[in-house]
Amino acid sequence: MQSSMTSPALATVDDRLDLTALLRARTAADPAAPFAEVKDESGVWHTVTRADFERRVRAVAKGLIAAGVSAGDRVGVMGDTSLEWSVMDFAVLAVGGVTVPIYPSSSAAQCAWIVEDAGLGFVAAETAEQRAMLTGLEHAPTALALTAEGLEAVAAKGEEVTDDALDARTADVVLDDLASIIYTSGTTGRPKGAMLTHGNLVAHCANIELDPHFGAFVQGQTRVLLFLPLAHVFARLAMVLALSSGAVIGYTPNHRTLAADLASFRPTWMPLVPRVLETIYNRADGAQTGVKKRIFRWSAWVAREVSKAQESRGPGIVLKSQYAVANALVLKKIRHLLGGQLGYVLAGGAKLTPSIGHFFRGLGVTVMQGYGLTETTAAHMGTPSTGQVMGTVGHPIAGCEITLAEDGEILARGVNLFAGYWNAPEATAAVMRDGWFATGDLGEIHDGNLTITGRKKEILVLSSGKNVQPATLEDSLRSHPAIQDSVVIGDGRHFVSAVVTLDPVLLPTWLAAHDLPDMPVEEAARHERVRELIGRAITTANEHVSRAEAIREFRILPREFTEAREEMTASLKVRRETVMEHFAEVIEAIYAPAGGAPKAARS
Repeated sequence: MQSSMTSPALATVDDRLDLTALLRARTAADPAAPFAEVKDESGVWHTVTRADFERRVRAVAKGLIAAGVSAGDRVGVMGDTSLEWSVMDFAVLAVGGVTVPIYPSSSAAQCAWIVEDAGLGFVAAETAEQRAMLTGLEHAPTALALTAEGLEAVAAKGEEVTDDALDARTADVVLDDLASIIYTSGTTGRPKGAMLTHGNLVAHCANIELDPHFGAFVQGQTRVLLFLPLAHVFARLAMVLALSSGAVIGYTPNHRTLAADLASFRPTWMPLVPRVLETIYNRADGAQTGVKKRIFRWSAWVAREVSKAQESRGPGIVLKSQYAVANALVLKKIRHLLGGQLGYVLAGGAKLTPSIGHFFRGLGVTVMQGYGLTETTAAHMGTPSTGQVMGTVGHPIAGCEITLAEDGEILARGVNLFAGYWNAPEATAAVMRDGWFATGDLGEIHDGNLTITGRKKEILVLSSGKNVQPATLEDSLRSHPAIQDSVVIGDGRHFVSAVVTLDPVLLPTWLAAHDLPDMPVEEAARHERVRELIGRAITTANEHVSRAEAIREFRILPREFTEAREEMTASLKVRRETVMEHFAEVIEAIYAPAGGAPKAARS
C-alpha cells in the first residue's frame, strides 16, 4: 500500500512578493480590472476596480499609522464577509502589521482570549454590539468600526501621512514574514493561534494556479462568490487566490441571501462546506410533492449514475438518453438556480457525502473535495478537476506532500505549512516531527488517492477493546435531511450509541413530506413517528460498519447544538466532550440497565 504522495512545487515566487506587493502588482498590470462586485440594498451589483480597492486600502493604512499601529502589531478583524473586511485585512498588511481574524459569532470569553494571547491593541469590528463587547474586556483594545463609514473615518485621520511613509512600512517585508495569526477552532482546549506567513498564502496560490490538476477553475474570466466567514482560513485563501488569478469576488455577508446571490452574481466557482450542498439538495427535494417528487428523485438518481459512470467507461447510450430527459425536466432548472455558470465547487472543512458529490457532478458542477487545516493554509490535498474518485480527497496540490505514520496518521509539509503556534512553542513541538506536521487525522492511500478515515483523538475504544471510528457513522447521519448533527458514543462502554439533533430549518419541509404536522424541534424529538423515521437513518448508517461498531441505541435531543453554549466551534465543528457533558443524563440513561435490550429504532 502506498504510504506517501508528493506534488513538486511549480511556482517560483520572488521573495519580495508579499501580499501588499501582490496587490500592487495586480493593480499596476490592469488598474481598471474588477477586484470585486458589491451588492447594494436594491440587489444591484456594483464593480470595485483593483485601483479603487488599492486606493481604499492605502487610505485606511495611513489612518492606522496615524492611530498608532506600528509594524509588527497584531490587529483584529471581526465581522461578516464583506469588502470592508478585505480592505482592513490588506490595510493591516500594508502597515507591516499582522491580521488576526475573529469570528463574528465569538463570545466575550473567546474574544478575551484572542485579544490577550495575540496582544491586540486594535480590533476592527462590524457591529456596535461587537465593539461594546470588546471595549468591556479586561484588556480592552481600541475598537474601530468595520463599516464603510467607519473605514472612511479611519482614513480621514491619515490624510497627513505620506505615501513614502506608508511604503517604508513594507519595504523590507519578505515571504517568510508573518502575515496572519488564525486561531484554530478549538474542539478541545483553548484555540491556538496558527502563524501564517506571506509566503504561505502567496506561494500556495501561485502553485494552485499552475497545477494542471487543480488550477482549471481559476483559468480565464472567473467569478467567485464568497459567503464563508473570512475569519476561516478557507475563505481567506479563496480571497487571495481571486486577487492572484484575477477572479472577480462577490461578497455575500448573510447566508440567508445565498440563494438569491447565486442567481444574480452567477459565480463560476465557489468555496463552501459540504453541508451547503446537502442543504441545497435537501431543499430541492423537500420542495416537491407527489409526482414531481418522484420525477425529481429519478432525475437525481440519473445524475448520480452519470457521475459514477464518469469514473469508469462513461455513460452508455441508455443512460445518456435518460439524462437528456432528466436534464429537461429537473437538472437544468437547478443549474439555473445556481446562476447558470457554476462550473466548480471547492468543498472543504468536513467530509463530503459521496451521493451528494455524485449528484452535483452529474448536474454539471465539478465538486473538488479538498483536505487541509488552518496549519496548512487550508487546502493541502484535493480531487483533481478530471479523473476524480468520489469519496476521496485526491492527492497533494503542487508544492505539498504527505506521508502516513505507522498508525495511519497523516503527516504534511509544503510551501503552505504554517510557522508554528503563536506564544506556544511546546504546542508547536508537539505537532512537528522532523519537519512534518502531524495533522491528527487518519488516512489510507489507494490508487494514488487519499481517503480520510477519521480523527486520531476521536477513536472510541469499547469495553471489549474494539476500536470504533465515529466519523463514518456521523457523516452518514448528517447527510439525512432532518438531522443537523450527531455524536456517536461508546468510549469505555459495552456498545455504541448516538445522540442526534434535528435541523430546525429543514424540519418543517421534512415533516410535511412524511405527512406529519409542523411542530417545534422539542416536540418532534418526542414524536413516535419521527423517532421511527430517524431510526431508519440509524439503520442505514449502520450498513457502513461492522455489527460490533453499529449504533445499538440512540436519542433525539430536544434542541440543536449551539456555539453560544460552546457545543459548536465558530467553523461549525462539534465539540464532542462539551456535548457529552451537557447531555450526560441522556447518555447515562442509554446505558442504564433499566433501558432494556438495545434496539436501533429506540430513542
